[in-house]
Amino acid sequence: MKQNKGDIFILTVTILVVILMAANLMFGSVYIPVRSVFDILIGNTSEHASWSFIIWESRVPQCIAATLCGAALSVSGLMLQTVFNNPLADASILGISSGASLGVALVMLAGGATASAGLLTFSGFLPVIIGAFAGAALILFIILFLSTLLRNAVMLLIAGIMTGYITSSVISLLNFFATAEGVHSYMIWGLGNFGGVTLNQLPLFTGLTMAGLLMALLLVKPLNALLLGPRYAENLGINTRRVRNLLLMATGILTAVTTSFCGPISFIGLAVPHIARLMLGTSNHNYLMPATLVTGSAVALLCNLICILPGDNGLIPLNAVTPILGAPVIIYVLINQRKIQYFN
Repeated sequence: MKQNKGDIFILTVTILVVILMAANLMFGSVYIPVRSVFDILIGNTSEHASWSFIIWESRVPQCIAATLCGAALSVSGLMLQTVFNNPLADASILGISSGASLGVALVMLAGGATASAGLLTFSGFLPVIIGAFAGAALILFIILFLSTLLRNAVMLLIAGIMTGYITSSVISLLNFFATAEGVHSYMIWGLGNFGGVTLNQLPLFTGLTMAGLLMALLLVKPLNALLLGPRYAENLGINTRRVRNLLLMATGILTAVTTSFCGPISFIGLAVPHIARLMLGTSNHNYLMPATLVTGSAVALLCNLICILPGDNGLIPLNAVTPILGAPVIIYVLINQRKIQYFN
């Protein structure tokens, strides 16, 4: 019964993702007739050259970025919630996103990389990626080390939050001493925007994200074993230290890539795994992992669609939309946590 339910849910959400991708290509701040969008996508010459530029240089990369970014953030949240056995664990709550933001801040505010309309210039592109990955990996190493000292999940969560506060303080100091241009660039980047990936940058973004997602999919079996505790997993022959290292790499890659390209996006990684669990009624990662992946893509595409609703009046910041969709889910989980069996 659960198998059929899982298959139906994944298929339904996959179809929803396709519909939302089409909607993201059809609608935007500039009105383009649906027929013209279709003609441009199949390679026909458009009557307006600017329309082809908008579709290929803006909407297509933005649509693909939202799809992959939503999947990456959601899968990262799922893995962290499973490993720490804590439904409130995710890259932002545990300070991993803050670490990536610190790495980006060091490059933008201290290193001189600039951003325009949320897009990184080429001169600052690779340093930002490296900085974000280094910051995310450093914080995740700290959290994993603290997990060996703090057996209480709540204490570990608080330690992660405190680590996030420290990184936020360092970022505030960098903002204080930075130039006006650097502060403006960092502020624009921090609003969150799936349009931060250009067509030229799309292959690198896609390759790094797919590598992280592939690593996550390969961890399905060990993650299922960890649901029963690390000792039980070791009795089954699972090398828990190796699994944690792979988790570090996968989460570090996914968090760093999404944060550097699209900014620190809140609530998707925290809320989407809960949505998938609630809909499936199981924590079996054989179904939960792909369900979380496609649900994350659907939520990200929906958020991006809401952001472009004002049309000619501009774009709504992404981080102004994601809490509206994610926060009610977390509140529901907190209220009904006794009734919900997550890790079984």
